[in-house]
Amino acid sequence: MIDWILILAIETCIILFVIWIAWSGIVGAPWVPTPRKRVRSMLEFADVNHDDILYDLGSGDGRIIVMAAKEFGARSIGIEVDPLRYLWSKVSIRRNRVSSKVQVIKRNFFKVDLEDATVVTLYQGYEINKKIREKLSEDLQPGTRVVSYRFILDGWTPTRTNDDESIYLYVV
Repeated sequence: MIDWILILAIETCIILFVIWIAWSGIVGAPWVPTPRKRVRSMLEFADVNHDDILYDLGSGDGRIIVMAAKEFGARSIGIEVDPLRYLWSKVSIRRNRVSSKVQVIKRNFFKVDLEDATVVTLYQGYEINKKIREKLSEDLQPGTRVVSYRFILDGWTPTRTNDDESIYLYVV
């Protein structure tokens, strides 16, 4: 009887995992977290500080928004459509005690107004970056910094690049 329950539990976990992976493919790119070392490099490269309002588009587990608040003093907003990663972010925000400076919104980032952003961070694929470029042009104020990891914003010229770490900084 115990073996039967164990097999059923394992099968259920596998099915849920497959559904989660499929969901990622439906809503956009699969989740590949930015390495923590690169998160710090991105935030330093964009000169993030306590005066900034940072938006992380596709914030995953919240590592960028948490570090931006905790180590750089920025007010940070993560946008994440995946319910599991959204909840994971909420736990990370609470665990790191940055609730007063950080929030995460469960929504598609194409439907979020970004006009108060001073910094936007991205780790999206090439195809999504092509689509997001128009939204960024419409929403962002002059002087807003956009930092992309690994993928360029086609049609925009980076203000600075860190080729060793594949970090691209754009200023609107």
